[in-house]
Amino acid sequence: MGFARTCSVALVGVDGVVVEVQADLEPGIAAFTLVGLPDKSLTESRDRVRAAVVNSGAEWPQKKLTVGLSPASVPKGGSGFDLAIACAALGAAERIDPRVLTDIVMIGELGLDGRVRPVRGVLPAVLAAADAGYEQVVVPECAAAEASLVPGVSVLGVRSLRQLIAVLTDEPVPEEDPDGERRPDPLAGLRMPGTSAATGMHGMGATQHDHGHDLADVVGQLSARTAVEVAAAGGHHLFLEGPPGAGKTMLAERLPAILPPLSRGESLEVTAVHSVAGLLPPGKPLVDVAPYCAPHHSATMQALVGGGQGVARPGAVSLAHRGVLFLDETPEFSSHALDALRQPLESGHVVIARSAGVVRFPARFLMVLAANPCPCGRFSQRDTLCECPPSAIRRYQARLSGPLLDRVDLRVEVDRVTRSQLTERGARGESTETVADRVRGARERAAARLADTPWRTNSEVPGRELRSRWFASPGAMDDAERSLERGVLTARGLDRVLRVAWTVADLAGHDRPDAGDVTLALQLRTGVPRGVPMAIGACS
Repeated sequence: MGFARTCSVALVGVDGVVVEVQADLEPGIAAFTLVGLPDKSLTESRDRVRAAVVNSGAEWPQKKLTVGLSPASVPKGGSGFDLAIACAALGAAERIDPRVLTDIVMIGELGLDGRVRPVRGVLPAVLAAADAGYEQVVVPECAAAEASLVPGVSVLGVRSLRQLIAVLTDEPVPEEDPDGERRPDPLAGLRMPGTSAATGMHGMGATQHDHGHDLADVVGQLSARTAVEVAAAGGHHLFLEGPPGAGKTMLAERLPAILPPLSRGESLEVTAVHSVAGLLPPGKPLVDVAPYCAPHHSATMQALVGGGQGVARPGAVSLAHRGVLFLDETPEFSSHALDALRQPLESGHVVIARSAGVVRFPARFLMVLAANPCPCGRFSQRDTLCECPPSAIRRYQARLSGPLLDRVDLRVEVDRVTRSQLTERGARGESTETVADRVRGARERAAARLADTPWRTNSEVPGRELRSRWFASPGAMDDAERSLERGVLTARGLDRVLRVAWTVADLAGHDRPDAGDVTLALQLRTGVPRGVPMAIGACS
């Protein structure tokens, strides 16, 4: 009779639950029983573990082996329990001292040859172990850098079960060839087929795609450039409407570069989500720049908000957490998928309910919508190039529901680029670096004002707090309040105008919004010209 126990972690979304892995050996016919609410992939670990132990030079116990995963009420899945199950079984067989295993958390998949393979979600798993008071963690060697991001935890990275047995038994550690010599990308197997394409994440991850893109490349479009700057400074959602080729996609692709770098806490949040999704780029365990996610318009509701069969996976809104979600050709998206964005736009998180449990993913993102004005894309109040009938234009524009657009703070019409704008020499706009400096300064002013609150940007501040604690200048809101009375604005829209006005004031260096700041915010909100300059510098 033998007994041993060690620990591993079960992931529920981006939250982890420490699971005690118990192994019990009893006399009887050789058998291997796994209990504790395992899923199909975890049940298959019995064959993986047995082969890995034998191929690592250890003797498999020829007795009745029962492995229990506690707490039994928590659903458990994936191959990340393999390493803990193997060590618990060897501890019960007294190949390893059971006392050594008690306070160690083990995370990793075992190959049939005994090699330790990486798994998704190492960072959130180690965070959960640290929160539970564990100080020693064993992970695959290629995931050791990711696990080491958690302070106060001693991380041991191993290449094989043979190496781990030697470490735990104070024997000489055998040399193992790194997987990289035979497998260029050891994390390739962690990515779900089609995940990157469905969510719009690039293979290199985060904002590596915008290398070499500069805001100065955008010709003209003063109003749209101003809206992009305001969106970045305050975290406001943006809707760009205009004909094809006007620069909507160029503006959206350059938006992440003017966002401030992520703080340490934000980086850990973003990295945890990308780790669960299996989208961390090799050799870069920490995502320290704002992510950019641009799914194709054929993406399903599950691809946008998360879900799927079995264990729920993070969708595009979570992969764009603390970054930019760009929906190009927005009217071509499914109306059900677009309306599913309404809840995360307000709450900053997504809750996915399944029969096996409820999963919560963070989803605090900056949304950019881009659309043509009509099916042919040439409808405008200033020319007659459009050949679409009025009914077709109405149907096309009605694909974006009113409740969704009411949650968008900034709505800007992107005009066609004229010949003179395109051919004029020396007419380049401000560079990304210049705009990013202003955005950084505005964010710092907002952060100082919101220092003792749970909010970081103006877009996060509830309307009741704006109206009770942070007032605009006397009389500055008169025009906006009249728009509310006429039905141009909703109550939510009025609050959003005040939020944008605070962002404009922060960019202009004002202590609080004046009438000009509110008028510009109202113009950006409604898209109706109100006779104020669109350049931020004109407001200072």
